[in-house]
Amino acid sequence: MKTPATKTPRASGILLHPSSLPGPFGSGDFGPDAYRFVDWLANSGQTLWQILPLAEIGPGNSPYMSCSAFAGNVLLIDLSDLASHGWLHADDLTPDSRFDAHRCDFSLLHPFRIERLRRAASRFFATNDAKQKADFAAFCAEEASWLEGYALFMAISQREGGRDWSDWPAPLAQRDAGALRETAAVLADEIGFWKFCQWRFYRQWGRLKHYANQHGIQIVGDMPIFVAYNSADVWANPDLFELDAQGRPSVVAGVPPDYFSETGQLWGNPVYRWTAHEQTGYRWWIARLRQIMKQSDLVRIDHFRGFAAYWEIPSSELTAINGRWVDGPGSKLFEAMRQAVGKLPIVAEDLGVVTPDVVALLKQFHFPGMRVLQFAFSNETDNPFLPHNYEANTVAYTGTHDNDTAIGWWENMLPRDRAFIQHFLGSDGHDIQWSMMRALSASVAQRVIFPLQDVLGLGGEHRMNYPGRPTGNWTWRFTWDQMQPWQGKTLAHISAVYGRCALEFAELPQ
Repeated sequence: MKTPATKTPRASGILLHPSSLPGPFGSGDFGPDAYRFVDWLANSGQTLWQILPLAEIGPGNSPYMSCSAFAGNVLLIDLSDLASHGWLHADDLTPDSRFDAHRCDFSLLHPFRIERLRRAASRFFATNDAKQKADFAAFCAEEASWLEGYALFMAISQREGGRDWSDWPAPLAQRDAGALRETAAVLADEIGFWKFCQWRFYRQWGRLKHYANQHGIQIVGDMPIFVAYNSADVWANPDLFELDAQGRPSVVAGVPPDYFSETGQLWGNPVYRWTAHEQTGYRWWIARLRQIMKQSDLVRIDHFRGFAAYWEIPSSELTAINGRWVDGPGSKLFEAMRQAVGKLPIVAEDLGVVTPDVVALLKQFHFPGMRVLQFAFSNETDNPFLPHNYEANTVAYTGTHDNDTAIGWWENMLPRDRAFIQHFLGSDGHDIQWSMMRALSASVAQRVIFPLQDVLGLGGEHRMNYPGRPTGNWTWRFTWDQMQPWQGKTLAHISAVYGRCALEFAELPQ
């Protein structure tokens, strides 16, 4: 059955992960600077805040390689909020002098923040605050379906030095019930610590999201299609993944050679055993969707292409070249989701190889796809990424977290391609990012989103991610002195002129 189309108001927003916010403790978090950013969004006529996955980061500090599809990134917890409850003291909040306001140095910030979280948890459990203890207990009960397994996984992983779960003692790797009970008793304090962290993460993010919604800002979340091998999800549900007799991935996920890489991208995530998911009525996926719907108003699903067919690579390969396309679950998964939760607030990341079955899946469920202006200029007027070729049910970007900034892209553009871009945008290349933002805002795309780097006019050294590069990503941060009043004012004017702002143009300060 086809989902009926509904009219979506035109909207404009900003792509910025919370870790890129200013803040004193090595990275952005859910503290005062996040609320200040929401105020800036509202004052700039924006109604969307797109983030990257809020999950725990994994290898390479990537939010797309999490140890849990349900748990939040504890490094985003606002330490000042913990101090307001008396769980941290003033001297706990003295920043490391080596912290960099312009980048996240995870080798410094991770131990600093985890140590403060441990101090806060210890003091919380030592207090007799009945109200907070009751709230903690209520959270643990509400989230028990994933929280119990996650906290146990993290506690064992900590004791085992972070090595893969398949290398743990066999009774634990194979989830022997008696061994798990015994280990849970021994590691009760460590389990309590990880539950405490998730409690504070979800309570803080819930308040921040509520504040954003009150100010007319919708959160666009991000759900990776795959999960990390060394995760609570794979450990607890090995039958749902393509693993060998030793519990290791027999095949892994990635993408074939493309715009970003001549050898493709070897992500290394285990792929799903879709027949097993179907037999359960896609229970794990439905639970996952419900969880991220608590975090966001819209959900961007990364690599949507993989639900129609995914690139499967033997685990022995060193690159993604020698893979093959394998059919995904298609409409069966989304029908099950819709039956369980109702309307699906999904944005499909449909970049890369888009085949007719992907297009059919988008149309069947009326999911908006994505268009990236940086991909548009091939000197062909029928390029689907050119704004005049958009459909209304589209989310359009100057670039995503995987792209260079607009200025960095322009500076690296081949001279032979610049003429077409200049003619199309009516620009001499000066402030190219604003020409791109105006072109998207004028399009029929119902939603447009710009990386904050483009609003700030930053070069390629400020990009967030280099696909295929295993280290050095996800570190970019901005500072408030980079944000000038004229930038927000210009953004508000553009949004108002093209009907993407709650205010009329005449209402804005000139």
